[in-house]
Amino acid sequence: MGDDANITFNILVVDDDPDIANAIGIYLTTEGYNCTYANDGIQALAEIEKNEPHLIIMDVMMPKLDGIGATLEIRKSKNIPIIMLSAKTEYTDKILGLNMGADDYITKPFNPLELIARVKSTLRRYTILGNVATDKTNETYTIGDLTLDNTNKTVTVYGTEVHLTSIEYKILLLLIKNLGRTFSIDEIYEKVWNEDSISGGSTVTVHIRRIREKIEINPKEPRYIKVVWGIGYKIEKI
Repeated sequence: MGDDANITFNILVVDDDPDIANAIGIYLTTEGYNCTYANDGIQALAEIEKNEPHLIIMDVMMPKLDGIGATLEIRKSKNIPIIMLSAKTEYTDKILGLNMGADDYITKPFNPLELIARVKSTLRRYTILGNVATDKTNETYTIGDLTLDNTNKTVTVYGTEVHLTSIEYKILLLLIKNLGRTFSIDEIYEKVWNEDSISGGSTVTVHIRRIREKIEINPKEPRYIKVVWGIGYKIEKI
């Protein structure tokens, strides 16, 4: 079911509009996914504790605890992929959601085919990174005091593990596997999201900033992820 015959993916749909939640549920169950539901961020946190899902579709505007607040709480301890869903199309709302730790963002009204495509793409990244499936590629990359263990899917800095989302991990893996090579923003987006980069520049930039906040002592003077002005990003050999 879902993207892998051996895995039944569980998706938590969080939206205070029952009609939208039910419609999303119909689209997802038709594709073979299991769905659970929550009406607000507080219910979502409770559902996650009862049965941690493989993916969350999170509305932004909700009572009690909105999607931004719920995502922030989730990211304190969990790296579950999150797709933000909102009627707002303002650039700042998208950036805020990504800054809080969302993996992707879709605006209402949405095309069901686009929603399903983004769900499949996100789950595919999630599976490849070993959070669900067993990818035991024996690869360890060390640069300075930063180590990425691609066998156990862990990242440590000065011996302390840092927690990256699936997107953050894959960006870091791409750069650290190709030391000294500069990737344009479009290249990073296409390789990590597995889709054409139409307006993904700001998305990549936000994720790079979040990675730096987690692995750099001083994110404003990064030791690892360097910007090549007008071109893109790279990790240099140390």
